[in-house]
Amino acid sequence: MKYIVILGDGMADYPLDELGGKTPLEIARKPYMDKIASMGKIGLVKTVPDNLSPGSDVANLSVLGYDPNIYYTGRSPLEAASIGVDLSQGDASFRVNLVSLSDEDKYSEKTMLDYSSDEITTKEAQIIISDINEKLGNEYLKFYSGVSYRHLLVWHGCDTGYELTPPHDISGKKISNYLPGSPVLTELMVQSHEILKTHPVNRDRYERGLKMANSIWIWGQGSKPNLPSFYEKYKVKGCVISAVDLVKGIGICASLDSISVEGATGNINTNYDAKAKAALSALCDSDFVYVHIEAPDECGHRFETANKVKAIELIDDKIVRPIFETLTSQNIDFSILVMPDHPTPLSLGTHTKDPVPFALYRTGDNNSGSTYCEKNAKGGLFIEEGHKLLDYIFRRMI
Repeated sequence: MKYIVILGDGMADYPLDELGGKTPLEIARKPYMDKIASMGKIGLVKTVPDNLSPGSDVANLSVLGYDPNIYYTGRSPLEAASIGVDLSQGDASFRVNLVSLSDEDKYSEKTMLDYSSDEITTKEAQIIISDINEKLGNEYLKFYSGVSYRHLLVWHGCDTGYELTPPHDISGKKISNYLPGSPVLTELMVQSHEILKTHPVNRDRYERGLKMANSIWIWGQGSKPNLPSFYEKYKVKGCVISAVDLVKGIGICASLDSISVEGATGNINTNYDAKAKAALSALCDSDFVYVHIEAPDECGHRFETANKVKAIELIDDKIVRPIFETLTSQNIDFSILVMPDHPTPLSLGTHTKDPVPFALYRTGDNNSGSTYCEKNAKGGLFIEEGHKLLDYIFRRMI
């Protein structure tokens, strides 16, 4: 039996007036997700415990079978694992976004214009982070470049007990009420603005009509995680396929193979075809593959309704369809699970803790059920503890 999870990050949503009171999942043309739901099983799963924030870190840990109340130690350490940064005991790792702030003179009076600096390119970001590290790094503080706007700060000998705010939660808001409780971290952000407001990369971006990456934003702190291996839990060899360091890092920490795909971007223009091909290739040697697509989440944060619908349709056509059709035509027994990690409602622009709809099909299923959307999932199964979903699937308990 082959096991495939296709996770559309942030795919779930609330009904929208502009969509006639429907959600993007209801509006999108997605015949293969609907086939999986109607022939197999559909339901809701609670991926975020009530006591934790609804981040992709918590939710993806849960979907991969790890109880966040036991194993969650912060977002940035998972990304550090993907980048190849080996944290020591006593190290605190922080996510560093390159953001676009408004141009008020006083830093605290600025507004968060864009948490991703117009999705700055990795090449541009590497130059900026290198210069930031040269000017602001020292024997205790070191910056590491990641992908696009997503980067890393390691603070040696620091605790993680700060109240820090994700920048995508404050889009369009003044930052004064969301600055770090740490004077050190706040000063790093202020100094970064002085460095970046006239940086050559930003001068070039300004001339091209793009938002400038004129500050860093520090958040998502944590310490080194300690996950038992996925094989140890399920006796299944597997891999993750994702464009984002967070999900790659969870896979690496779980001793899953992390497969890089050329052209995978973490936005709507990602290389869907290559992800599907990589998944099918991986299934020749592995029995489990976790295909993560970030695009719906990015569209939700950016309030892009049409693009969120389009992202769902692309996932269905470019990833779900070829995987389903190929395995079926080759007479391979498989289980395929389609779901989000959390909702990213377009009306809010950030994550929520609502249970998310899942659809599960196994070879041989031939039910006549519902199409795949939030409303229909409410009439199906309910899994209260998200980290148990894979347990149920591997043990054929649902």
